[in-house]
Amino acid sequence: MAAIEIPAPGGPEVLRLTRRTTPVPGPGEVLIQAAAAGVNRLDVMQRQGRYPAPPGASDIPGVEIAGMVVSVGEDVASLRVGDRICALVAGGGYAEYCVAPAAQCLPIPGRLDFIQSAGIPETFFTVWTNVFELGRLAAGESLLLHGGSSGIGTTAIQLAHARGARLFATAGSAEKCRACEQLGAERAINYRTEDFAQVVRDLTSGGGVNVILDMVGGDYFARNIDALAVEGRLVQIAFLRGAKAEINLPAIMQRRLTITGSTLRSRNVAEKRAIARAVHKEVWPLIESGQVTPVIHSTFPLAQAAEAHRLMESGSHIGKIILQVRQFRS
Repeated sequence: MAAIEIPAPGGPEVLRLTRRTTPVPGPGEVLIQAAAAGVNRLDVMQRQGRYPAPPGASDIPGVEIAGMVVSVGEDVASLRVGDRICALVAGGGYAEYCVAPAAQCLPIPGRLDFIQSAGIPETFFTVWTNVFELGRLAAGESLLLHGGSSGIGTTAIQLAHARGARLFATAGSAEKCRACEQLGAERAINYRTEDFAQVVRDLTSGGGVNVILDMVGGDYFARNIDALAVEGRLVQIAFLRGAKAEINLPAIMQRRLTITGSTLRSRNVAEKRAIARAVHKEVWPLIESGQVTPVIHSTFPLAQAAEAHRLMESGSHIGKIILQVRQFRS
């Protein structure tokens, strides 16, 4: 099969189209003939040598795919050959074939194609588990999310809006701010020209927001604390501007704040199965009804994975970047 490999850490140019042996599904797994694969920030970090694949996972990058089941392993009763599915994987997505645990596969939503569906697993699983499970965001509460124009951000805006929350987002340009507001954000804050903590306090009459989803870290941490309401929850999912920050303990104690966070890739199959079931139950109806749709910025052929990574690193995209592996008939 054709696949993209990382022969050595480096820039986008190190990504190389090669030939690999087609994998074989083990017990509880299926083999997927991929139609498309999502491109994520963690793929860039893996290419740079900063985020190695978990033990036992393929060294081929890519953690979310959409395609068709072509083979099933032992003990798989939930899927059959020919099923159209999207899947979360620990690696191996940038290839013509990929093995996935059956528990981490979900049916393609009826109104979506493979390209759109390839942008669901990593992003929607991450948003669900962090915003709604760890962050406990409820209808009528408020959410501030950083990186509102990213794949995570565009997903979180739509899901939180559909579930009755009040939305604020940060983004780095007027165009990106407009996109966030068109998706459902009440106010998008240009972090290059505005102090998001002050804007949030003004918009909430000084009360702050109930939940913050942050992928920035570093000097954002103290400002996030300032922007939280009493009993607010800060959920950390990345630290693009640094992994260390000073903590104002009195503010956390006096306002009874919760600071939490998570990673997804290293979780075991049982944990990911639970997330998949929750996403299928709670989110799939919103996708099927058209209330929520993956935002796709651009699509590249598999052989142009380096160009997709350059776009990801430029930060100029709004929504998801997808690699098209092959075309299936509708």
